[in-house]
Amino acid sequence: MRNRTVIVLGADGYLGWPQAMHLSNQGHRVIAVDNLVRRRWDLECGTSSLIPISTMERRVERWRELGRGDIEWRMVDLTDADALSDLIASIKPDAVVHFAEQRSAPFSMIDREHAVMTQLNNVAGTLNLLFALHEHAPECHLVKLGTMGEYGTPNIDIEEGFITIEHNGRSDTLPYPKLPGSFYHLSKVHDSHNIHFVCRAWGIAATDLNQGVVYGCNTPETALHPELATRFDYDGIWGTVLNRFIVQSAIGKPLTVYGSGGQTRGFLDIRDTMACVQLSIEHPAKPGEFRVFNQFTEQFSVLQLAELVRDARAAHGGATTIDHTPNPRFEKDTHFYNAKHQLLVDLGLDAHKLRSTLIDSVIETVEQHIDRVDLSQVGVSDVEWVTGRSRAATGKAQVTAPAAETVA
Repeated sequence: MRNRTVIVLGADGYLGWPQAMHLSNQGHRVIAVDNLVRRRWDLECGTSSLIPISTMERRVERWRELGRGDIEWRMVDLTDADALSDLIASIKPDAVVHFAEQRSAPFSMIDREHAVMTQLNNVAGTLNLLFALHEHAPECHLVKLGTMGEYGTPNIDIEEGFITIEHNGRSDTLPYPKLPGSFYHLSKVHDSHNIHFVCRAWGIAATDLNQGVVYGCNTPETALHPELATRFDYDGIWGTVLNRFIVQSAIGKPLTVYGSGGQTRGFLDIRDTMACVQLSIEHPAKPGEFRVFNQFTEQFSVLQLAELVRDARAAHGGATTIDHTPNPRFEKDTHFYNAKHQLLVDLGLDAHKLRSTLIDSVIETVEQHIDRVDLSQVGVSDVEWVTGRSRAATGKAQVTAPAAETVA
């Protein structure tokens, strides 16, 4: 099952870069593709990774120097249909791993421009990819990163992609209803519908990975050298709630829980993301099949996460408090949440657990880079869902970063 040709789209990102190294380390030929826009968005938003990250050129060069395999670096924008088509035609990949999307819900809710940018980047880029695969690599297996946020928080169990419905004496298995909570999550729903359609119409094989919230930044490959590190985001635009809590606790600030903290989601270790994608590639969908895996390993509420961080900090000899603050998002504070996630386990996923990762990895990583924390980025997000406005977006100049800029 090794020696496949795999294109990793979005290979400069938090997950894309570790995934490219992981697949290369497993013996696959990897072509890493990105347009580096994530670095430009950092400059626009005044944000940065807690961990310094190297340029893509330096990352790839260091990977080769370590003798772990070869990663080919290409700079391509998915919204450039001709460039993307040329890439697929020249490589004719066995699999494409698609991480190349704007992935922040708060970013998509800043204002009209950011909502439109998110939809165009994500939906149009994916459509360009589908047409390129149909024309130049029809047997390629598409592994697309979706999100558990597509489902929302229904008052029934969340199935893996499909649900069997009985209505007026008849029965059918249909895509599970979607109730996304931001323009970003809406773009992912549109992606899923478009991919499902081309699987039926054109016979494309696709796996849609509805992923939960990922935590951690250390994998066996990133640990090989500091220049192979991936991002750690903790701010109100790009950071996850867990990262924010850990940074707040490390600098002695209260943990800011939105509302009651009853919001519940699925979570998984970054190493499990690597494994899930690898399992999907090595056990591909059939031609014409659109399969959906719910990609997470544990469920936690926001308050439970805050309590875990507080207790982990106490185990390290520190103390922190929990503050409940008004929720800037349009979401239920307390709700039923029970999502199925069995299919990847059936393929062989052996999951890590959050509690050990908190103590052994994430807190230690934050403490190593504590002097890089930007205090202005640690508090509550000022992007408000209801108003459609962001104080952070006003008065900030939009800057374009040089292609080889290192986010420091």
